[in-house]
Amino acid sequence: MTTVVFTHGTGVREPHLGGLVAQITSGLAATAPGTRLVAYDWGGPYGARLGADGASIPAAPGAGTGRSTGDLGEGDDVVEWARLYDDPSAELATAAAGAAGRATPPGAAFPDERPRAVLLDIAARGEPAAGLPAPGLRQAAAELARSPLLGPAAEALDPETLAEVLARALTATAVAADIAADSPVQIGGDGRDAAVAALAERLGAAPAGTGRGPLLRMAGRPLVRLGSHYAVRRRRALTDAAHPAAGDVLKYLARGEDMRHGLRELVATLEPPVVLLGHSLGGIISLDTLISAPVPGVEFLITVGSQGPFLYETGALPTLAHPEPLPDHVPPWLNLYDRRDLLGYAAEPLFPGRAQDVSTDSRQPFPVAHSAYWTAPAVYRAIGERLP
Repeated sequence: MTTVVFTHGTGVREPHLGGLVAQITSGLAATAPGTRLVAYDWGGPYGARLGADGASIPAAPGAGTGRSTGDLGEGDDVVEWARLYDDPSAELATAAAGAAGRATPPGAAFPDERPRAVLLDIAARGEPAAGLPAPGLRQAAAELARSPLLGPAAEALDPETLAEVLARALTATAVAADIAADSPVQIGGDGRDAAVAALAERLGAAPAGTGRGPLLRMAGRPLVRLGSHYAVRRRRALTDAAHPAAGDVLKYLARGEDMRHGLRELVATLEPPVVLLGHSLGGIISLDTLISAPVPGVEFLITVGSQGPFLYETGALPTLAHPEPLPDHVPPWLNLYDRRDLLGYAAEPLFPGRAQDVSTDSRQPFPVAHSAYWTAPAVYRAIGERLP
């Protein structure tokens, strides 16, 4: 009888592990009858945990622990700026939606003429705004000058308010471009406000000095709450929810020998042939264990939705550095990944002749796709066809 040792992924703990094992046992029964499934519960003894009960997590503002640097009140504009970075035209669209049609007297300038001319001038010459990338600012000004929202917004707002809204849209567009480019240096809040003030004055607002002030109430989809005072106030709850998964990865990469040793000890108690089946980080643990030293009795390796190939290619796999080949003692390797799973990687291009890839499709978006392997019949067929 073949014994399959299942090594779970990040964040999995009881009672969820029991349900997962039952699901995989049922799936294997259809394609590999008689196969015995044994779970390697490394998360219990070796998984990440907050050893000091979260002492490293900064206290929420106003919690009275002495670790806060000040309260982040409900009026803090971080939430609004997060929304503007996501959609720099949000304020302008809100204003345009509330515009009421009005007639312009003969010979009078249209409300959007002067701001449009200033925007085109900024697009042509650039505008000194400390901390904002000039190319991004020029492009943002050109796009804003052509925006169909500019005319209706100019009709709805007084010139000074319009100047402030346009200044924030320009600044948000330039910062969002930096964010999209993964710039290692981002402008701070004070620099951002100074840029808004300079641009608003250039667009016709009175000198404000700081550029601070409440944003227009933005309608539409719910505000982006994470990254704002919402996340700061709920940091403990968010950490409690996220740290088992993120912490497991970090702990394994720093001190993974205990997890590999535990897997070797479990395999030593089993009758061969043994197959190692690992999901996500479990696949990395299984692969690393087999690379580090021969494991008697193991005849096959199966990884599902695993980052092992990616870690190897980037030089982060603990037991094998790219471009070193797999040791000869590593058994045949089946690697399954779903193209929609952004945490699943291909092994065959890196280890031709040693690893075989099988692509599956759960028809689920990420991140659901990362956990949908175990309800996909194609996964169990691929495993059952290749088990020794």
